[in-house]
This record gives sequence, structure tokens and C-alpha cells, in this order.
Amino acid sequence: MSSTPNVRSTASRAANSKPLELLARGGFIAYGVIHLLFAWLALQVAFGDSSGETDQSGALKTLARQPAGEFLVIGIIIGMVALAVWQAFEAALSHRGSRDRSAMAERVVSGCRAVLYLYFAYLGYKVVSGANASQSQSQQSSASSMMDSSGGRFLVGLAGLVVVGVGVGLVVYGLKKKFQKHLNTGQMNPTVRRTVQRLGMAGYTSKGVAYGIAGALIVSAAINYDPEKAGGLDAALNTLAGTAWGTWLLVLIALGIACFGVYCFFQAKYRKV
Repeated sequence: MSSTPNVRSTASRAANSKPLELLARGGFIAYGVIHLLFAWLALQVAFGDSSGETDQSGALKTLARQPAGEFLVIGIIIGMVALAVWQAFEAALSHRGSRDRSAMAERVVSGCRAVLYLYFAYLGYKVVSGANASQSQSQQSSASSMMDSSGGRFLVGLAGLVVVGVGVGLVVYGLKKKFQKHLNTGQMNPTVRRTVQRLGMAGYTSKGVAYGIAGALIVSAAINYDPEKAGGLDAALNTLAGTAWGTWLLVLIALGIACFGVYCFFQAKYRKV
């Protein structure tokens, strides 16, 4: 029985280590770079200049094609892994023993973030290794396979509803400024605090709208048996570009996602780690 407290003590020391904190803060910078590139790709879609994927994998591929780009992608992979480890510790150790529903929800969200960061690290690895890192093609293929199985269309539709729920959650999270509880706002002067607040609101709201559209398309794909619509963010942005007001909506979404990228840079300094 004594081994359990020892394991927890070791895990707590690892979670509070300075190297992990520094790597996690560097990870926020990497996360910001991904979103800035993603925003640039979204702008290209808005004005009809896009020839590649307009999602996170497309952003990593764009970066890898630049001078010393592969080394930068490797740096992003390290940052994403560090963020994943940090969030895994948050899920395992934060509010340990608490029965409070909000505390339990925070632990679940931390676990989901850990999986998301690992997924981005995996995409980066596929880009560097030269493997096919297409999110859109992978999602379409998975959706097609699931639709061909018994009950598959229901599961695809359910997944779409979950994505819509994530989108709505991000919008609420941004508009209610819930992200501020994770920041050391006491270290900010009034000007920085207002700037970070506005960036966070615009960033989370724009990401939520993008995910909501992507989720709605996945639900539509399940209803109409059309796997091509289940292409995630890439399909969502391209579909939006084909609508009457799509260009300007895409510009607003792209600017919002760029705001989130800049917000991540502030997180690198002010996030509670």
C-alpha cells in the first residue's frame, strides 16, 4: 500500500518540475504558430487562392516547406508532447479526491486536451517522416468505412453532434471569458489584461464557429450518406467559401483564429502551469 503514495509523490514532483513548465510554455508558442498558419490558409480559401489542405495538418505541411521548416515542425512536436504530458498530469493529479462536479469536469477536459495535443504531435511526426498526414482524407475514409458498417451512419452522426457540442462549448467558453481563470491576470497591467481578454474571446468564439460548421457537415454526411462532407475543418471552410457570404465569414473566422494564435503567445507567459 505504501507504494501508491510514493508513486503519487513522484508524479507530483514531475508535474511541478521547472523543465516541464518551460517545455509546456514553449508548447503554447508552438500551438500559436499552428493557429496563425491555419488562419493564413483560411484566408487563402476565402479569396480562392488555396491549393492544399486548410486544417492543422495543412498548416504543418506549409511550415515544413519553409527553410529549416522541418526543424521547426520537430520543435512543435516537442512542444505538443510537453503540453500533453502537462495536461495528463492535470487530469491525474489536479483536484485529486474532490467530488465537486466542476473539478471533475476540469479533469475530463484536461484529459481531452492531452489527447488533442498528442494528436497534433502525431500529425507533425507524419509530416516530418513524409507519411500522408491528411486530416481531411483520413476523416473521409473513416467516415466512409463506418457508414458501410451496421449502425455506422448513426455513429458518424453522433460524432458530428459531439463536434457541434465542442463548437458550442468553445463559443460559450470564449464569450463568458472562462479562459481567464487559467491565467495569472494579477501579473498583467490593465492594457495587457484587456488585450488578452479580447484575443481570447475572439479566438475561442471563432474556433467554436469553425468546429460547429464542421460538426454540422459531419451530421449532414451521415444523413445523406456523403462521406466527402465529413472532411473536418478543411471541408467546413471550403463549403463556407461557396456560400453567398462565405468569403467575409471566412475572413472573420480567419482573423479570429489568428487572434487565438496571438493569445497562445500570451499564454506562454501568463498561463498557470
